[in-house]
Amino acid sequence: MSDDLCLEFCAWLGGERRAGEKTVETYARDVRAFLGFIGEHTGETPGLVTLAGLTAADFRAFLARAAQQGDINATRARKLSALRTFFRFLKARHGLESTALLLITRPRPKRPLPKALTPEAARIVAFDIGDASDSVAIQARDSALMTLLYGAGLRINEALQLNVGDMPAADDALRVTGKGNKQRIVPLLPVVRQAIAAWLKLHPHPGRAEPLFTGARGGRLNAGVAQKALRDFRRLENLPEHATPHALRHSFATHLLAGGADLRSIQELLGHASLSTTQSYTDVDTAQLMDVWRRAHPRA
Repeated sequence: MSDDLCLEFCAWLGGERRAGEKTVETYARDVRAFLGFIGEHTGETPGLVTLAGLTAADFRAFLARAAQQGDINATRARKLSALRTFFRFLKARHGLESTALLLITRPRPKRPLPKALTPEAARIVAFDIGDASDSVAIQARDSALMTLLYGAGLRINEALQLNVGDMPAADDALRVTGKGNKQRIVPLLPVVRQAIAAWLKLHPHPGRAEPLFTGARGGRLNAGVAQKALRDFRRLENLPEHATPHALRHSFATHLLAGGADLRSIQELLGHASLSTTQSYTDVDTAQLMDVWRRAHPRA
């Protein structure tokens, strides 16, 4: 019975639903795997009566088995989508409705790990990006911006929203306005202050109400211009493709963590609303550690 249902489902999916050939093949494979699991799970060939009596625990058991076999969240989410489509077919063709399937939540894709630069690559970006331009002013501006991003962990838009008057006096911390208009205090390293001071000497309009980082026409620097400058520079220096302004923020957090900083402090410096967001950097640090181990250990 289960083979007949699967064949009928494929015909319905490709005909009435006009699904592509690849979709039909993938969904058919997922449904066959599910029916095979249910047969093993219940000890009987899964027909309409068996399928109608399935509980949420049965569906969860199938997804749990898939996880044990190495399926990532995205794969299990696809399998759940295939099952929902299959049970829509059963309702349309056989009047079978499963309320238990509605109780199953879609597995969330795992958030990708933030990609940090190595300390050496981050320093090259921060201190040498000026080499990409022939203009002394642009050299100083880009170096000051990238040094600020890496030295203070700012988002690119947070840095570009700063005005000249936002720069604190010596030994004072910078007040940054982040997402949700929330403010946080960020200390500035001497090297960051020096880079900004060098830029301010060449700033075309250094009034306190003027944008700290300006574009070619004197207005506030556009994020796209800064991103292009770094894109051109990373190709010039053969740096990795993930060398972006935001990667400098990731590098700030990852390198602080590697240096012994605690997560709560890093959370405050980054302006994360939730500690769980900051905890992703522990995964980065562990991933980098494992990569070093694999490359260095003779038995890895």
